Amino acid sequence: MRRQFTLFSVVAHAVVISAALVSQELAVGALPTPHQPVLYDFADITPIDIQLPRPALPTAPARAGDTASAAVSPDAAPTVVPTGVAPETGPAGMPTADGPVVGVENGARPGVDGLGIAAPALPPPPPPVKPIRLHQGMKAPYKIVDVAPPYPPLAQRAHVEGVVILEAVIDAQGHVASVRVLRSIALLDEAAADAVKQWRFTPALLNGEAVPVVMTVTVNFTLQDR
Repeated sequence: MRRQFTLFSVVAHAVVISAALVSQELAVGALPTPHQPVLYDFADITPIDIQLPRPALPTAPARAGDTASAAVSPDAAPTVVPTGVAPETGPAGMPTADGPVVGVENGARPGVDGLGIAAPALPPPPPPVKPIRLHQGMKAPYKIVDVAPPYPPLAQRAHVEGVVILEAVIDAQGHVASVRVLRSIALLDEAAADAVKQWRFTPALLNGEAVPVVMTVTVNFTLQDR
């Protein structure tokens, strides 16, 4: 029974659908009017006048012959030579057109700079240390370079020999600065002094500092050594 009802329902639906399709195909009435499209009428629109600002054109530089006066900044430098300006004066009302610079009288002076300000004085150099004689508490210089004097030929021929005693000043670097003969042998003095001037010593020390000293040295001339 249920099966028959289902078959009947299917047949009925098919008949209804077929009838609807056939009625559409066989219809002879007027076709439906399509919808009218939306059209814009520009005649009723009021135009809007839009004005864009024009860029400013660069102004031409002013020429010497132009009579038009432009606004000049009060801080701008003058372009026209003013008239009636008196020349500047230096010290005591002296003109400076052909004279020295204002603030400097007759040029720079010793100890004064170009602005007239006194320069600070340089400290004086330390006084030279005078040579002192060797004494206790000092470290005596030690000879590190010895030069033997040549025996003068004239003294050899005259069989002159002996000891020449000299006083030598040795500076803080150990060089022999000067020589003075204390005990002279005429034919031997010059050779002895020339030899002593070539000697070199270690510096003498006083409280750990090098100082110049005066010391006595001897040069012995003997014919047997020649």
